[in-house]
Amino acid sequence: MENILQAKFLKEMCQTTANMYRLGWDERNGGNISYLLDEKEVGKYLDLEKVIREIPIGFEAKELAGKIFIVTGTGKYFKNVESDPETNLGIVRIKADGKTAELLWGYKDGGRFTSEFPAHMMSHIARLKVDPDNRVVMHCHPTNLLAMNFVHELDDRSFTRSLWQMCTECIVVFPDGVGVLPWMLCGNNAIGEATANKMKEYRVVVWGLHGVYGAGKDMDETFGLIETVEKAAEIYMLTAHLPRVNTITDENLVTIAEAFKVNYRKDFID
Repeated sequence: MENILQAKFLKEMCQTTANMYRLGWDERNGGNISYLLDEKEVGKYLDLEKVIREIPIGFEAKELAGKIFIVTGTGKYFKNVESDPETNLGIVRIKADGKTAELLWGYKDGGRFTSEFPAHMMSHIARLKVDPDNRVVMHCHPTNLLAMNFVHELDDRSFTRSLWQMCTECIVVFPDGVGVLPWMLCGNNAIGEATANKMKEYRVVVWGLHGVYGAGKDMDETFGLIETVEKAAEIYMLTAHLPRVNTITDENLVTIAEAFKVNYRKDFID
């Protein structure tokens, strides 16, 4: 077996969590990531017949049976992942019954995956139906996006429009817009189901007064998606209290979208 600490997917998790912490998106143990892995790739580093222990999932995920994920641990600080990945991360496989995960590596201190694991798995199920290449679900608390929640209407259309108008690249990076949920208690199946329902339409879902969920084909795409949304929110917060002299108009948005040939939400344009 090859050394798993040299695996590309493990290095990606370490680098991404470090960057998210550095940017202030994941204070303390805030935030979590799940990354759908290729079984053959994992097999280079682990004996897939060796199960360390089983962990109840908290809901039935039969649609993901047999799939393997690397997931951040509950109560774990992103700042510690890079220095001690085996304690702060775990690699799990969903059993055939869909109710249990088999731990193949990690959580060496007896820990388990994030309490948001059901929400992550529900989002993976929803996104895989839209895009079979979807592999990453990422949750974090970007400062400016969270601040924007307190001064802006929390609905899909108006929130998306405000973000699109902040930076020319926005409608190109997230042409499908942003889904927005009202405040909900986190760590339960209800918010997971609501998020997954939004994920049928959007790759970015804002949890009102809490944070954001992003989904994508790989770590870079998902990180960049949230990064762009956060940059737009930062510009919004820097300018919201000032008289607006210039703006990106709806005509401009259409011009951008058509020039880059992206399938944007036309119902979000006046």
